[in-house]
Amino acid sequence: MDDHNTQENTPIFQRIKDFLLAGIAAGRWKEGDVIPSEQALVKQFGVSRMTVNRAVRELTSEQVLTRRQGSGTYVAQQKYQATLLEIKSIADEVRARGHIHRSSLQLLERTKASDLLAKQFGLAPEQPLFHSLIVHFENGVPIQVEDRWVNPQCAPDYMTQDFSSITPNEYLMAAAPLQGATYSIEALSAPRDIAEMLAIDTKQACLVLRRQTRSGGKIASIATMWHPGHRYQFAGSFA
Repeated sequence: MDDHNTQENTPIFQRIKDFLLAGIAAGRWKEGDVIPSEQALVKQFGVSRMTVNRAVRELTSEQVLTRRQGSGTYVAQQKYQATLLEIKSIADEVRARGHIHRSSLQLLERTKASDLLAKQFGLAPEQPLFHSLIVHFENGVPIQVEDRWVNPQCAPDYMTQDFSSITPNEYLMAAAPLQGATYSIEALSAPRDIAEMLAIDTKQACLVLRRQTRSGGKIASIATMWHPGHRYQFAGSFA
């Protein structure tokens, strides 16, 4: 009943996106394969060309698809490791520097999605979500507060993990293989609780990374990661 209602409440362009994402995740269309034409999708879903075009355009901007003039729309080559932020565990980043990583679990709970979170995950309000709050340390110094919400449909065993020996990222990469991600970075002053966990003053700026990951045609997790600005920097390279 809930799944049916959720589908009815989902905008049709999003349903088209979900259909294409699910097909890619299932291997129906692999990297380099052409997807159904916009005209075919118009006929299949019984909607306007504009609606289909929005779905395809958004997936193209998210680098899931790529358009070739006069040829069609194809599944893009996945390039997550070549973007500014690689989707990898902070524990791996710390170890790569020859340092020691440890983490401290502050909160692990099963809760109901707020209206905002339900909308972000594409779920009905008050559907269950998993929530974790973890502080990551490098050589004993706190460098990240990870506030993460997880879709149980993508990672049903999240609550049973030992997050002192595995990071949420490491578990999710195995349980919900990455299909795509979006992120943003901004500088913000830390709220008091975050400042205390990072052992900084509330007046100090933090680099805040917000990242949404997709798997199996669904939003798998939404994480907000706080880093003390004077101890952390983002870097990367493009191929």
